Amino acid sequence: MRKDDMLDPTASLEDQVEVSLRPRKLNEFIGQPKLRANLEVFLRAAQDRSEPLDHTLFFGPPGLGKTTLANIIAQEMSSVLHVTSGPAIVRPGDLVGILTNLEPNAVLFIDEIHRLARPVEEILYPAMEDRKVDVMIGQGPAARSIRLDVPAFTVVAATTRQGLLTGPLRDRFGIIAHLEYYDVASLRAIIERSAAIFGYGISDGGCDALASRSRGTPRIANRLLRRVRDFAQVHGKAAIDEEIVDIACTALEVDSTGLDRIDRALLRTIISKYDGGPVGLETLAASLGEDAGTLEDVYEPYLLQLGFLSRTPRGRQATALAYEHLGLTPPPRKPSLFDPEA
Repeated sequence: MRKDDMLDPTASLEDQVEVSLRPRKLNEFIGQPKLRANLEVFLRAAQDRSEPLDHTLFFGPPGLGKTTLANIIAQEMSSVLHVTSGPAIVRPGDLVGILTNLEPNAVLFIDEIHRLARPVEEILYPAMEDRKVDVMIGQGPAARSIRLDVPAFTVVAATTRQGLLTGPLRDRFGIIAHLEYYDVASLRAIIERSAAIFGYGISDGGCDALASRSRGTPRIANRLLRRVRDFAQVHGKAAIDEEIVDIACTALEVDSTGLDRIDRALLRTIISKYDGGPVGLETLAASLGEDAGTLEDVYEPYLLQLGFLSRTPRGRQATALAYEHLGLTPPPRKPSLFDPEA
């Protein structure tokens, strides 16, 4: 993993260690209290009726637990989990094959569902609504459509771009839930749990220092914990404390608020090259040598949450808080036509 990927919540963590950190039951899931309480009601009601859970859509930034919740739903419902993703289902026949081979009450998890091709999406509609799939047999004038039954099942879908979902697809989900960034208290609990699984001690100060650098994202918290554990082990420390967190994060170029090298480069580029902005996203991406979609999906949300960046109709603009964080003096406020003192 490159150093620049350290705080990328989209980076893959599907190794054995990461899988072992995932909670398996809803009562083990930390954070998202409103979502967890509602999901507990929906799961219990479905179990009492001996029915599959209604189709469920999770949306929000990457790394907040959408895949983990899909696994928990399958575990709580004692169902078989099938995992796929929008880009992996290329042809309608691929989806037909998946749907017709599902076990009764199975859970089908579709990650990045906004990237489903439109013809594939059309196959999913009747399957979700009527438990039917339409298959074309033959070609030309001899072609005919056959409607096949599929067993009762639950689609659990995840997306980071809810706005890219088509209306008909979004309307077929009975449960739609937004995952928010985690507060420091929740991240502390996640880090303590993960450290216990690793069998490595961590002090209160070390836990606080890691939580404040985790960008409100459990995936990043666990990744930082693993790397800080490496530094602690090499430095001969029996437990992770605030000192070793500072040493490790300095080496990894992660500051006290969780900003990494690219975050700071983004802010400095806006300030130094474009007088604080506004500047267009494509121009900013070209200046940094990064993909515009990566900047918009990975880096901007946290900078916006911290109040370091603002979006205007003319582009991105650095705020006074960004200048203060970088140790710079913000420029004098430009008078507005609507300012009575202008």
